[in-house]
Amino acid sequence: MPPNLIPPIIPATSDDDVPNGANSRADASQAPRREGSSVSRYRVSMDIGGTFTDVVAYDEASGAYVAGKASTTPRDLTEGVFAALEQVVDSPADIGFTVHGTTQGLNAFLQRRGEKVLLLATRGAGDIYHIARGNRLRLYDIHYRKPTPLVPRADIVEIAGRLNYAGEELEPLNEAAIRAAAQRAKDEGFGAVAVAFLFSYLNPAHELRAGEILSQELNGVSVSLSHRVAREWREYERTSSTVVDAYIAPVVRRYLERLEDEMQRRGLGVPLHVMQSSGGIVTAQSARDLALQTILSGPVGGAMGGVALARILDRPNLIGVDMGGTSFDVSLVVDGKPDVASETTFEGFPLLMSVVNIHTIGAGGGSLAYSEAGGLRVGPQSAGADPGPASYGRGGDRPTVTDANLVLGRVDPSAFAGGRMTLDGEAAEQAIKTLADELGLGVVELAEGICDVINAKMAQAIRTLTVEKGIEPRDFALVAFGGAGAMHAVFLARELGIREVIVPPFPGAFSAWGMLETEIRKDFSRTYYTPLAALDHADLARTLAELEEEGFTSLLDEGITRETGRVAHAVDVRYVGQEYTLTIPLTSAGEPLETDFDRAVSGRFHAAHDTRFGHANPGAPVEFVVVRSMALGDLGRIEPVRQDGASDASYPSTIAEVTFGRKPQPTQMIQRADLPVGAVVEGPAIVSEATATTVVPPGATLRVDPFGSLVIAVGEEE
Repeated sequence: MPPNLIPPIIPATSDDDVPNGANSRADASQAPRREGSSVSRYRVSMDIGGTFTDVVAYDEASGAYVAGKASTTPRDLTEGVFAALEQVVDSPADIGFTVHGTTQGLNAFLQRRGEKVLLLATRGAGDIYHIARGNRLRLYDIHYRKPTPLVPRADIVEIAGRLNYAGEELEPLNEAAIRAAAQRAKDEGFGAVAVAFLFSYLNPAHELRAGEILSQELNGVSVSLSHRVAREWREYERTSSTVVDAYIAPVVRRYLERLEDEMQRRGLGVPLHVMQSSGGIVTAQSARDLALQTILSGPVGGAMGGVALARILDRPNLIGVDMGGTSFDVSLVVDGKPDVASETTFEGFPLLMSVVNIHTIGAGGGSLAYSEAGGLRVGPQSAGADPGPASYGRGGDRPTVTDANLVLGRVDPSAFAGGRMTLDGEAAEQAIKTLADELGLGVVELAEGICDVINAKMAQAIRTLTVEKGIEPRDFALVAFGGAGAMHAVFLARELGIREVIVPPFPGAFSAWGMLETEIRKDFSRTYYTPLAALDHADLARTLAELEEEGFTSLLDEGITRETGRVAHAVDVRYVGQEYTLTIPLTSAGEPLETDFDRAVSGRFHAAHDTRFGHANPGAPVEFVVVRSMALGDLGRIEPVRQDGASDASYPSTIAEVTFGRKPQPTQMIQRADLPVGAVVEGPAIVSEATATTVVPPGATLRVDPFGSLVIAVGEEE
């Protein structure tokens, strides 16, 4: 039988993650096994969140998914990974393919606990990193300050040796200065060295020689070369990208080496893959070589799951919202493709790399509610995994969004996290009451106010990625995932004028599921500045052919041959005089030699400009800035099976009082596993499952589509 997108999902459990002695570990006999074989071949993905670590395993023989969840263990993330992994497979030896989304680099960057970096710059250009850019991103913010650089000026060493604008050597590299810098790195305990020389994106010879010397002199110290991190012009952005890579690389490498070694020790016989910020995956070895690409490794899985869902459901335009315990992530799928940019700014630092556009704010189920200047505030501070919300019973006593939903009756306390946790309603109410008394409000009034405040913050986050970029949210459907996403999705949709909400199967582990739906991806770029009117078509074709060959060669390191791989090309284009570009796809490396190439590419650019900014100027001259190639390798895809609706679409339910609009209302309480394809549920209703809870408020209508997704017509608020 073909594999099926819809579960059977077996909500695996672990005694170690049951704070209140709830359900014990699921019977191992429930897990799917390959008939006639003692070894199952699973496709496994592992996603670490701020509160929970999710693992999804797909059995290629039975077509069944198994979802595991364990508390994230901040002191040693591998503990949470293996606690969840043990719930879904007996041994890593059962795994035929695995991919991991890691937050190690991101956490090291956000918490400023990366390695001490020594930066080597071209003599006379040592201040580039600190001068940065003079543009003010917030014009009317009188408190705005540039972010504190990761490398202080005293840790920047200027090295003699110079190339000109064409990459030709004007002055040879001072190798003695490189060796002196290496000695300083040893003497002062630097854990990483970043090398960013002028014009190295055109000719990397000086950086390569510097890397050779540093590797000889510094055994085990991480070395990041700017032309390997970002082979593009704009020296400040290239230097910033290289510094961030050097800053997080040792942390990421140590973590991946430990995880990979432990997985192999436990029997894993296939390569460990790692999710990249670009939405593709690479082997752990490649991820260690370019740690920068893992910085958004965790959140991107949900975005790629949205791409797969758009294909499956034939809905090309989706807004993905991932609400977990700590953060709220927004991503877009436009015309069936992820919204990928060639650069981004993170915590004020520019990064030159392919990255799925994700807007993140501190808003999750664990976000703390508090009083400030006599008003109610929610987030970005979070109760995290330990102690967690007051209702977790782990010692937390401050109110959170999860506690507010529990007080309102929107969470089944005995079914939370698939029954692995029994929430403490009295503790939640007491935490809410303490703050309510401080603000002079009632308990229920404050609980709904907490939800209203967090909903408003999340709606604004969605506007940042849509309205502020000229995109109308009402033209999209909202895909809700993460443990808390489906709880708030309809309220968000109503505030934004969105008419439809989609809750995919096992939304709490959707990011992990999305990692199984992506492919190998490696990105390459070359600065190629030329007006279109003066383009040397043959030279551009040669450049693209070289990039294509480089791409196919790199795929061999990932186990992808020319027969199973492919290389796609694009060029960054802008109107002459503009600062920013749009990336325009090309059909092949040989397209520049085709007749009407100039007209075809400029036409694509004008159309893209009109879509992105609402206007275009077809008569204006355009210019190329950067050419890009993406090496892609297909690792197989799990194709869904469409199911017919049941002849009897009835379902069992109970009735409970749930608060909507400040008053309790009789509400259907339903288990998602009891809803057949074709079932229709009129709100108000609460749909519980192992990994999430879906709230269907009054005026909304839910139906189960042929692929097992819950599709909610938002309707009007009653």
